[in-house]
Amino acid sequence: MFEDAELGHAIDKGTYDARVPTLRSELLDAQFALKDAKQFPVVLLVGGVEGGGRGETVNALTSWLDPRHVEVNGMGEPSDEELERPRMWRFWRALPPKGKVGIFFGSWYTAPILQASLTKGHARWAMLEQRIDEIVRFERMLSEEGTLVLKFWFHLSKDAQRKRIKELKKDPHTRWRVTGIDEDYFKKYDRFREVSAHTLRHTSTALAPWLVVEGIDRRYRELYVAEELLRAIKARLASPKAARPTPARSSDIPEVDAKRTLLSELDLTKKVSKNKYEKDLEKWQGELALLARHKAFKDHSVVVVFEGNDAAGKGGTIRRVTGAVDARVVRVVPIAAPSDEEKAHPYLWRFWRQLPRQGNITIFDRSWYGRVLVERVEGFAAPYDWERAYGEINDFEEEMVNHGTIVCKFWLAISKAEQLRRFKEREQVSFKTFKITEEDWRNRKKWDAYSDAVCDMVGRTSSTKAPWTLVEANDKYHARLKVLKTLCARIEKGLR
Repeated sequence: MFEDAELGHAIDKGTYDARVPTLRSELLDAQFALKDAKQFPVVLLVGGVEGGGRGETVNALTSWLDPRHVEVNGMGEPSDEELERPRMWRFWRALPPKGKVGIFFGSWYTAPILQASLTKGHARWAMLEQRIDEIVRFERMLSEEGTLVLKFWFHLSKDAQRKRIKELKKDPHTRWRVTGIDEDYFKKYDRFREVSAHTLRHTSTALAPWLVVEGIDRRYRELYVAEELLRAIKARLASPKAARPTPARSSDIPEVDAKRTLLSELDLTKKVSKNKYEKDLEKWQGELALLARHKAFKDHSVVVVFEGNDAAGKGGTIRRVTGAVDARVVRVVPIAAPSDEEKAHPYLWRFWRQLPRQGNITIFDRSWYGRVLVERVEGFAAPYDWERAYGEINDFEEEMVNHGTIVCKFWLAISKAEQLRRFKEREQVSFKTFKITEEDWRNRKKWDAYSDAVCDMVGRTSSTKAPWTLVEANDKYHARLKVLKTLCARIEKGLR
């Protein structure tokens, strides 16, 4: 990926001074074309060795661009707030919207490379390989969502870095620039180079390639990065969106018995008497309250997903959950059609930013599964997009679970006849009329299509770490108790 010796690229002052005015003008033109088109965002990653000129180059680049449409993210050590959420949360919430440039000074590569460089033993390579695999999938998702990903690695040879440190320490006015961390990293230069080269080689893809920048000459690296950014933006603006194939779907494969599905096998006749319901409700709400106060709970968070047929009783069930715990630690996030701001970011962005801190519970009333349910059935998402969403959702939930988040997912199922009864009741009871809309009636006409989508969803996103629980909800008492009992069991298991 890069050599030990510098290649000697340098730009003389005259050439630099002559090129910069035109380059700045072209960059501004491209930036405003990007802003006006609002077709895609630009994510620019800046990584590399200490002393490679990353900071100077970013400063030059931001001074040449309009700062109103550039977001510079200095990703140093994570804050306490960031440490209490999955590691990618801090990067997801910093992603720029369509029409803007987001510069990451430090990125999702920093921690894996440093950890593997500063750790001894073979285990570091296994950890690094896992993180590389996660990063490749993440960047593929960004690219599939339309993001232009540019990655620059600033390289200095060992001799050049030694010379830089020596010269800085020699001058009293620049001695402060050399920290103990710089010197410690230099002592581990060979290991850092080995890990970096391995990482770059395995994460440089057609969708998100690495560009290595020789860091020895300031004028060269500034022009190189700016010209590559300009070229990439102009090329993307000029090229139409590539047609994407429709992948083969599991739902296209004929079933042995098409009448038998996950949903059709549910026993929707299950019932609980009112007396038993009131007694057991008190029991399980109390159990949930005690679990939320458990000393180990502060080291975990809980994400609860509620999906289900229209009128299946999600709202009432959610109220029984929230009524059991301290209102200061639980939050309900109702999911509706995405806003303009949310549409300007990758699909999962609006869900990532809602994840709870440790010691808290977030309940999603509808969720990221909208892409493989309503967006699939209603045609709001192309088959290519909702098909790839299964893998992206599994990655999302796996990151949560690996961080210590307890993920509970419920599908509340009712029969078609019971739904009709509830719809008519809502139309007739004055304080329930707000619950029924024309959209509910339209969705009902696509009952079979939604049922197929639900079966695919459960089959492809139910895992041991984040399983789906299908809830027989014709009887609301039974449904509420099953949700509370399951939630308690999942939390208790997660706290062990």
